[in-house]
Amino acid sequence: MTETDTFPTARFIKEIGRGKNGARSLSQADAAQLYAAMLAGRVADLELGAILMAMRIKGETADEIAGFLMAAEASLTQLTAPAVRYAPVVIPSYNGARNLPNLTPLLAALLAREGVPVLVHGVLQDPTRVTTAEIMQELGLPPCQTIQQAEVQLAQGKPAFLPIEILAPQMAHLLSLRRILGVRSSTHTLVKILQPFAGPALRLNSYTHPEYLEMLGTYFMTLAPAARGDIFLMRGTEGETVANPKRAQQIDWFHHGERSTLVEKQDPVDEMPLLPAARDAVTTAQWITEALAGQQPIPLPILQQVEQCRSVSARIQATIAL
Repeated sequence: MTETDTFPTARFIKEIGRGKNGARSLSQADAAQLYAAMLAGRVADLELGAILMAMRIKGETADEIAGFLMAAEASLTQLTAPAVRYAPVVIPSYNGARNLPNLTPLLAALLAREGVPVLVHGVLQDPTRVTTAEIMQELGLPPCQTIQQAEVQLAQGKPAFLPIEILAPQMAHLLSLRRILGVRSSTHTLVKILQPFAGPALRLNSYTHPEYLEMLGTYFMTLAPAARGDIFLMRGTEGETVANPKRAQQIDWFHHGERSTLVEKQDPVDEMPLLPAARDAVTTAQWITEALAGQQPIPLPILQQVEQCRSVSARIQATIAL
């Protein structure tokens, strides 16, 4: 990086780097400008570390997320969805599972079986968790190597997994800095709300910490472009956007600046559903195969999530056709 390529960040760091109580937030335009420079590799390492840590301490606002996401989506190669009766469903998978079996691939397979185009994107491996990519590999659905391959797989009616390195290589680099810094950054939030299709899609999003429920709710209500499609927001199952098989989480639907609850939060069921005996990729994939064949009961909360996704996806596509 030459001096002429370096993006000046001092005025941004001065605003966001004053600690949790003293920091000021960036405008949407400034956030977009700063994140675009970060994606392009125009921010020096010292300053990049300062920005990432300052945002980690301060926390993002809805305006900052809107600006960051504007820059992030501008850096993507957008996918074309197949011409079917359903709008595509986008499932981010960046957490995997540590305690429960990871049933995100089951959700994707059930939706695809209904004729819904399903794009899953995320990380390939995690040293402490079982990832969706690993389970889909065992199901005969290896990660796509190109955007075009993912489009072909969607047209064939199969769920497609795109590694973040293929979908958004510049964002993947920023994600990888967690190994150096030891903490998550704003990019971990952004990858989960990407809309990678050229046309409208239904995005499934999740949160872990309560403050993100408020911030994301504000973003989806006031700043998310309606033309990009609708959003489902729920508390994550170990961070994944699949319904908890033991009890349904609340699922809120954001549509053209309106928010409605599709699924109410439930207490744990008295009779626990039959789940895979272990959480490793091979065992989970075998159980999912049996569940799809009717040999294992599919947990009711996941069936409810599938039906809500299918219904809204059809509604989005019907609106496009008008």
